Amino acid sequence: MPATPEQPLVSIAVLKARPGQREALKAALRALVEPTRQEPGCLDYVLFQLRDTPDVFYMREAFRNQQALDLHLAMPYFQAFAQRFDELLSEPLQLQMLEQVA
Repeated sequence: MPATPEQPLVSIAVLKARPGQREALKAALRALVEPTRQEPGCLDYVLFQLRDTPDVFYMREAFRNQQALDLHLAMPYFQAFAQRFDELLSEPLQLQMLEQVA
């Protein structure tokens, strides 16, 4: 069921570093955290790195609505990061949309 205007959009972004790019990807992702948290529609934006597979990062994201997510994706700092996908990522970014059940 799609999110309603009252229901936030919650997702997990999965980002896998290209060989030799783990630290560069981590730095680029960390640089997104503070400005994104300042966006008026951002409810949650937390970066994780897998312990057993340190080339894989997860960004847990929650935005007030689709408009807030669209605004985030259009921000200059996110667009600058997106320009580096081919350099940093071994495969396309995966955005897994979540639905809270409990």
